[in-house]
Amino acid sequence: MIRLSAALLALCFGLSSTASAESNLGAAVQNPISSLVSVPFKFTFDNGAPNGKANSMAIQPVIPVTVGNWNLVSRFIIPLYDAPGGIAGLPGNPGIGNPSTPGRVTGLGDINYTLFFSPVKPVNGWIWGIGPSITADSATDDRLGSGKWSAGVSAVALNQPGWGTWGALVRHLWSFAGDSSRKDVNQTLFEPFINYNLDNGWYLISDMVITYDWKASSGDGLLLPVGGGVGKITRWGNQPVNLRAEAYYNVERPASAPKWQVGFTVQLLFPKG
Repeated sequence: MIRLSAALLALCFGLSSTASAESNLGAAVQNPISSLVSVPFKFTFDNGAPNGKANSMAIQPVIPVTVGNWNLVSRFIIPLYDAPGGIAGLPGNPGIGNPSTPGRVTGLGDINYTLFFSPVKPVNGWIWGIGPSITADSATDDRLGSGKWSAGVSAVALNQPGWGTWGALVRHLWSFAGDSSRKDVNQTLFEPFINYNLDNGWYLISDMVITYDWKASSGDGLLLPVGGGVGKITRWGNQPVNLRAEAYYNVERPASAPKWQVGFTVQLLFPKG
């Protein structure tokens, strides 16, 4: 499966692009709360966990609506997993370290929705947004979800100098309903990101998703990946596409989490007009 994915990625990066598409879409693609409609498909392959390898695909549509001087940006995370137990970084999961049922499990995870309120115009060069976030107890198997409904707040801020983009997203969730026998959710997510633009639509990227489970036992709550990758804005016929390939090593991790992960993203872009 990994060999097939790598071949697909190489084919995607080999497709031609246009200079106009790169210049028009580059800044919008690197802004997670821009007024650009997009549908990313993020494929991730975990390796080095004690209970085996895990594969996932996250569908992450972004749907902005402009109301007066504000952008209302809806962001979904819809995860699909194929895993031999719990999912690293997912709090309250009984599969972490001790799967409730032997063997692999495949299915839908917990769906997250965030609504960002963001000014249409940058403030002193900064683009920012803040809003509520909620995670549904939608997993099709106990080992693929927390068993809880959780809610909280998320915020993002970024700056776009001439060379690229840098900024960070933060989110905190607390559980408020769900299976009373499962551990409560009290989790912080911190995602610093940086893009450095190259020629012909290429760019370098680091997008580290750091999580901390405040309910985990001492020394077992932090998941800290370090790494990065490369991306390119191109076209499939008339369809603008953003492509990314990345690799991260978990320098700090729960005992049951993978040592490293590789992945690639295919992001369909739908510019206005």
